[in-house]
Amino acid sequence: MMDDHDSDDYDDNGSDYENVPDQIQEFILNLRKSIIERNVYDIQALYENNFNKLTEMYYKSEPWPNENVVKMIIDSNEKDDFIFLVLYKDLYFRHYYSLDGEIPTEIRLKSFFNYCELFNYILTKNTEPLELPNQWLWDIIDEFIYQFQSFTAFKAKAAELSLEDKENINKPNVWNVHAVLNVLYSLVDKSNINQQLREFNNGRDPDLVAGEYGRLIFYKMLGYFSLIGLLRLHCMLGDYYLAIKVLENIDLNRQQLQSMAISRVLACQVTTFYYVGFAYMMMHRYSDAIRTFSNILVYMQRTKPIYNYRTFQMEMIEKQTDRIYRLLAICLALHPQRIDESIMNQVEEKMHDSFIKLRSGDIKEFKSVFKQSCPKIVSFMANNISYRHQIKIFLEEVEQQQKLLEIRSLLKFYTTMTIEKLASIIEIPPEELNRYLLCFKHKMQNYSSTKQLDEFQSGSDVDFYIDKDMIHIADTKVAPRYGDYFLRQIYRFDELYRVVSSINV
Repeated sequence: MMDDHDSDDYDDNGSDYENVPDQIQEFILNLRKSIIERNVYDIQALYENNFNKLTEMYYKSEPWPNENVVKMIIDSNEKDDFIFLVLYKDLYFRHYYSLDGEIPTEIRLKSFFNYCELFNYILTKNTEPLELPNQWLWDIIDEFIYQFQSFTAFKAKAAELSLEDKENINKPNVWNVHAVLNVLYSLVDKSNINQQLREFNNGRDPDLVAGEYGRLIFYKMLGYFSLIGLLRLHCMLGDYYLAIKVLENIDLNRQQLQSMAISRVLACQVTTFYYVGFAYMMMHRYSDAIRTFSNILVYMQRTKPIYNYRTFQMEMIEKQTDRIYRLLAICLALHPQRIDESIMNQVEEKMHDSFIKLRSGDIKEFKSVFKQSCPKIVSFMANNISYRHQIKIFLEEVEQQQKLLEIRSLLKFYTTMTIEKLASIIEIPPEELNRYLLCFKHKMQNYSSTKQLDEFQSGSDVDFYIDKDMIHIADTKVAPRYGDYFLRQIYRFDELYRVVSSINV
């Protein structure tokens, strides 16, 4: 759990009580009533529809009414309205962060202490269970990690801050990485989500190991979203192995897509596949990365019409999807292989000239596309050193593969070729070419994780062996198997049917 803090009164930076529009007052009163009554359907309508519409109408460029104004509107009883005020402040601070301009240090601190109060309430024994829609639960975890990253970036520029701000941001427990990790792991533990996922994977009833809290959908989904939060946070910290490890009980090839029927939070699904794919890419597991990116992109293509009504969410999701396409293009340039034809067409259409440059080994283009598509990297030092280090690691791998891309493109045109001839074409000594060919073999043997086994496999569309001074080349591209295509479509239709069946109209 996190350190508590007594919130000071807000400065009057919101609207005065008298100036709050009637629609806003009605929204606040209805939200309070729905939270007290634990009416999750009314909360969902207010949260996902009304809040965004009212923000667009009245608070597009300024904060919502602050806590003091809200207390006047609801004629607050501090004890009875504690959790409502904490949840309202969650909305207030999240909206504040979305406004243009620098976030004041005071707001960063108050938002952190509000998270302390919220998570302490959730993690404390014998508290009355909450009921919140899955989208709000996901947004709590998502925003919590975003604000942590934003604070570390803000803190790294401490030289530009006032003395008072420096003192405030250097308090030991404020937005501390250990506190953030502790919250997420505590939510995972309280929900018993890992135990439930293991039981589910083995075909047994998860409720048998769910425990008192894990049986409740509130804790179950919060635990599930916390696993995704840990995936994201470990990626941002540069620990890609641990990022993948926290999802060891989630089968991304099956369970993650099926869970759409449970959570119906598309942003969570896209975030999961984006960070898993990125972690695989940084671990040089290109086949796994390509499969991960392709799976979510195919799924998005098939289900997109269902989610068009969530336009305010779709903008963010579309940006994330564009980043996935860029990362997929990088992986395909470094490790060419067959993917779904419709996705390949989209990559070529969206990237076009950029994809051609990537395939030719253009270092500047790799750097540019990587910077456009990589996640925010948490850096605890000035000048964003951690971010620059990740770019450096990535470009070192690209530089190692530059000559290999040229060799591969030449091998595709031959069935046999002498080492001496190939060396003369690319203008290097035969001895050096031998080293590159061994390197090519090594790079193409990619560690791949499938449902059945984890092993090294060759995913390249070109393979070869050397007999004395002769290179024998085999084109590994196989003719499409139409039966597999129809089986995939049947499986995707089944997934889509589950999602549609779960929607209450």
